[in-house]
Amino acid sequence: MHQALLAVATDLCANLAADDRYARIVAAVRRVVPCDAAALLRLEGGVLVPVAAEGLVPDAMGRRFPPAEHPRLLRILASPLPVRFADARLPDPFDGLLETAGGDYLADVHACMGCALRVGGQIVGALTVDAVDPQAFDVVDDETLLLFATLAGAAMHTAGLIEALETAALRQGRVAAQLVQEVQQREGAEILGISVQAQRLREEVGLLADSDLTALITGETGVGKEVVARAIHGQSARRRHAMIYVNCAALPESIAESELFGHVRGAFTGASEARAGKFEVADGGTLLLDEIGELPLSLQSKLLRALQFGEVQRVGTDRPLRVDVRVLAATNRDLVAEVRAGRFRADLFHRLSVYPLHVPPLRERRGDIDVLAGFFLDEARVRLGLGPVRLTPAARARLEGYAWPGNVRELQHVLLRAALRAAAGERHAPVRIDVAHLGLEPAEPVALRPQAPPQVPPGQTLRAATEAFERAVIAEALAAASGNWAQAARTLGLDRANLHRLRKRLGLP
Repeated sequence: MHQALLAVATDLCANLAADDRYARIVAAVRRVVPCDAAALLRLEGGVLVPVAAEGLVPDAMGRRFPPAEHPRLLRILASPLPVRFADARLPDPFDGLLETAGGDYLADVHACMGCALRVGGQIVGALTVDAVDPQAFDVVDDETLLLFATLAGAAMHTAGLIEALETAALRQGRVAAQLVQEVQQREGAEILGISVQAQRLREEVGLLADSDLTALITGETGVGKEVVARAIHGQSARRRHAMIYVNCAALPESIAESELFGHVRGAFTGASEARAGKFEVADGGTLLLDEIGELPLSLQSKLLRALQFGEVQRVGTDRPLRVDVRVLAATNRDLVAEVRAGRFRADLFHRLSVYPLHVPPLRERRGDIDVLAGFFLDEARVRLGLGPVRLTPAARARLEGYAWPGNVRELQHVLLRAALRAAAGERHAPVRIDVAHLGLEPAEPVALRPQAPPQVPPGQTLRAATEAFERAVIAEALAAASGNWAQAARTLGLDRANLHRLRKRLGLP
């Protein structure tokens, strides 16, 4: 034990990243304490967040543990000394999350020891060890765990100080209290994942956040482009102001200019009072123009002026208004191809893509599926009012082997539906999701009949011909899918919401 404690103490003085410090502490605990799992959790905004663990299934790192929902964690944080639990009737936060040597992923925890991490009288986290054997910790004295907890608390405190100093240097001396507030404000904009791609994405978000550059966020439908945009805003100097979201695909061309730039009273029929546009509302903050590739050409030149000169002009007036807005744009379209086809202005494309940021599809970062699954299962538990929600090994394997054409959003929806199916009306009992609940059976691709090259009839505009062609393709996809709009959307490579908007625009029944 002394050698393990000495190694941990030495690591505190070494030039290590915080994650490495935490991982070495957990490894040292497992060498000394006979347990099936050990976890180090940091207290963030009243919630315990895993920062290092051994012996737990991978998705445990994506979960969040509010102490009020976990009696054992609540008692651990309330006690100045280590706390032991041997009564299996009191639920453990890691029930069903132990990755035991026998492969029983769904084993319940019977023995648990935990200790709050304190620095200067303030609780900063918790250290827990768990075992299936109820007598596993009979030979472990409280002092052993307390020593490890003291060192872990010091490591967490040291990491916090280093992070505060680095941030202060980068952001001109902002104090640590402001950093805590920043974390709280960007809640819900966390880029989850442990893959190289996710780490690189977080690094680029950090770079963008420290600047005020216009950025073009690209990626397939459902990869999380809006989450990335919110993360950029949440880490930027504009975070105290609003981030305004605009879905360009949902803007009817007749009112799109008014929505973006505002109007004065009497500017058009129905304009009974003056109204500020999205640019004015976002003044001082960030404006996210989602699905920018759908913006009508008639508006693109006016958007370009707003980006170039920081001026907008309400409909019905010649007086320009100065605005201080950072613009982020997002699209799943190939805008280079759209420029070549004449559907998107080249000058606007170059103005938007000062810093292009590509969000990779989920199939290219499969290492993140477990972490994302853990996060979404916790979200499903809260939204549906369920007990603990766990995945069977077979279900986890199915998630990892699926192609995920709908990316992160599809994963979220699949797990939400699976949790509802698996619960089967039992709202407070443990929920175990198996393969059958996921509904991810491989589907045969639907082959559409080859389409003849579209011809523009004499006297018909290009727009009318394009819409006629779109109607025909959608109708055939829908027929092949037996009237299932979701399946038709997958066949056409469209998000279902986008297909419904297109359906409405084209006047399809």
